[in-house]
Amino acid sequence: MIRHLSQAILISLSLLLFTPYHAVSQVKTGIEVLSERGFDLLQGLRVGLVTNPTGVDGSMRSTIDILHEHVNLTALFGPEHGVRGDFSAGDHVGDQVDPLTGIPVYSLYGRNRKPGREALENVDVIVYDIQDIGVRSYTYISTMGLVMEAAAEMDKEVVILDRPNPLGGVRVEGPLVEEGFHSFISQYRIPYIYGLTCGELAGMLNGEGMLEGGIQCNLQVVSMEGWSREMTFEATGLQWVPTSPHIPDYRTAFFYPATGIIGELDPNMIGIGYTLPFQVLVTDSIDAAKLADAMNALEIYGVLFRPIYFKPYYMARKGSPLQGVQMHLTDPVRAELTSIQFWFLQEAHKLDPTFNPFAGKENRYRMFDYGCGSDHLRTSMIEDFDFSKLEGFWNRDAESFRERSSKYFLYK
Repeated sequence: MIRHLSQAILISLSLLLFTPYHAVSQVKTGIEVLSERGFDLLQGLRVGLVTNPTGVDGSMRSTIDILHEHVNLTALFGPEHGVRGDFSAGDHVGDQVDPLTGIPVYSLYGRNRKPGREALENVDVIVYDIQDIGVRSYTYISTMGLVMEAAAEMDKEVVILDRPNPLGGVRVEGPLVEEGFHSFISQYRIPYIYGLTCGELAGMLNGEGMLEGGIQCNLQVVSMEGWSREMTFEATGLQWVPTSPHIPDYRTAFFYPATGIIGELDPNMIGIGYTLPFQVLVTDSIDAAKLADAMNALEIYGVLFRPIYFKPYYMARKGSPLQGVQMHLTDPVRAELTSIQFWFLQEAHKLDPTFNPFAGKENRYRMFDYGCGSDHLRTSMIEDFDFSKLEGFWNRDAESFRERSSKYFLYK
């Protein structure tokens, strides 16, 4: 009897292991909603598409290929990393022809960051479909805003196919960008974490006159179905496509704002070049166990720190032994993320007063300041490495921005 039972169990396990698994997502993205509507907004129009590999439907089919089949797709526009994802971070991307469709691709991350008149003459409407990570310094939202500006200047329509903010729609962190500190990673006067989907942000950029000269475009957003503000990416049931090489899964999106700004000084310090991008904070000499104790003693809600030791596989510190802490988020929805990197600077300096990642990095100051949206945090930290007195500055605009942006919410 036991033998027959064992055989039955094995058969059941075999069926379980080899039966195809079809995940059912709770959320329909903008491209799926538009498809169900028969592409109504695009019929009879020449369509331009701004996208990259993250623009897919629930079957992982590219928005490029979907629109090419169903509407008159006449132009593609490539942000950082390119429309098919075949460029690395920071690579100059040139104009080309998409080999799969034969459609011209105009680069928005090369000589031009904004669609030119020649490209826009071939379209009536520009569609935007890119998965973002909800952080101001991620360049896709800057591309989106510049596309909106160009469309307004040439009287073209813009359609945003909305996607989830993987950080949810509640968290807002960081000050507004100050005058003199706008750049491609700080294009608009918004906090570092802004708590909006790309469709909601587009509505705010348009409605609040944040585009160049206060210009407004003819904007339509195809909203998602099934998404709510408290929902993280895991809860959507959607598959994650890497938004860039160092954001391989949705969890990494939570670590990016926790370390990305100081990564402008030294990428290896935050795990770039190792298997845990954005998830660690390390030095070449400060004792990892002591640093972990110091960080845990701060009792930062929703995060724990453990000692870690490794040698980067690439970039400037390749092969050099580093040690520090790995972050573990126990409440990723409510943990305050952006301040973690500044507490690290404070505590590391306490343990070793010679620790100063700003030293000799003057050529990186501007990028650090752009990330912060101000030079105040850098100049103050260089002076005494005391972040406790900067907390108020860092959080000063969060509540007012949350209230101001709420009228552009598309989801509860």
